Amino acid sequence: MRRPLVLLPALAAAAVLAAGCGSSSSGSSSTATATAKPASSGGGAVVVSMKNIQFNPKDVTVKKGQTVEWRNDDSVAHNVTAQSGASFKSANFGNGGTFRYKAIKAGTIKYVCTIHPGMTGTLTVQ
Repeated sequence: MRRPLVLLPALAAAAVLAAGCGSSSSGSSSTATATAKPASSGGGAVVVSMKNIQFNPKDVTVKKGQTVEWRNDDSVAHNVTAQSGASFKSANFGNGGTFRYKAIKAGTIKYVCTIHPGMTGTLTVQ
């Protein structure tokens, strides 16, 4: 009868390891996804943090084909909605959630969180 007791710690350890392999990403764009990197305008994704009821950085410049990822680092829900220059609208998402948009056309995109008036940003695509 000792054999089941020996397996119990091994099963518990396997469960802990498997739980760490999930993804907590919510919200998405139908245009593309990319691996997030710190805010930059290189070839990878550009991350815009949503913190203290503002976008950070507020103004971002990317190249055509680059992906922008908005990440909610706040304790309240946010969304990302284009007001001009593009057409996208995320669902509301909470802390840790993300929304991604692939910039495919040069121009200026003004966007807002419709939950929080005054929470605005600009995406310039070159």
